[in-house]
Amino acid sequence: MKIRIASLAVFAAILSVSPASAEQWFWGLQAEQLEWRSGEGSPAYAWDLDAFAGTDEYKFVVRSEAEYGTNANAFETLENQLRLQVPVSTFFDAVAGVRYDSPDGGPRRTYGVLGLKGLAKQWFEVDADLYLSEYPSARFEIEYEGLITNQIIFTPSIELDLPLADDEATGRAAFGPKLEIGGRLSYDLLDRAIAPYVGVHWERTLGESGRLVRDEGEDDDVVSFVVGFRVML
Repeated sequence: MKIRIASLAVFAAILSVSPASAEQWFWGLQAEQLEWRSGEGSPAYAWDLDAFAGTDEYKFVVRSEAEYGTNANAFETLENQLRLQVPVSTFFDAVAGVRYDSPDGGPRRTYGVLGLKGLAKQWFEVDADLYLSEYPSARFEIEYEGLITNQIIFTPSIELDLPLADDEATGRAAFGPKLEIGGRLSYDLLDRAIAPYVGVHWERTLGESGRLVRDEGEDDDVVSFVVGFRVML
């Protein structure tokens, strides 16, 4: 019921956008990560991308995040979202939407999404979301682009995914967070439209969630070397 209410709220907001408010529509594609990961865990392809369209007042975003393990030839994670972003200050947007998870061999999950996205002081990119369902969770991401030269950029990132209820079917226990820390060194090409990079990605599953992961015979502490490219169109 909560998911249906959240979904109806999102679609009502979409329908409320009048043609008059759509004076200057824009669209684009931003892929923060399109990469190959290889290290202590199973080699995998991974992506994190947004396709968006809208105006200065309303932006509609389709977000996709996934990891495809090449040993199992299956999606270890597959998450898609439909999001509506509305500015609430000069640098931040409020977010509402729907998220659907459909990994291969795992349970399907649907969530309502509420959050904030924008730029904090010192130009840190911040994305904070609350996922509402029978198995609620919260996620906080922060990223910073540090210019070494005009074309060489080092991008550190931190992501904390915190379950708020037990969901043993997905290997998650209440308040047993998953922490991801990465660092990627990129070289900008074509006016920042394409930027190949290399880097390191570390994942650690903590608390009772870590025990559930180990019980499944998987590693709760994984370091991977990554190579990929960023796209901004």
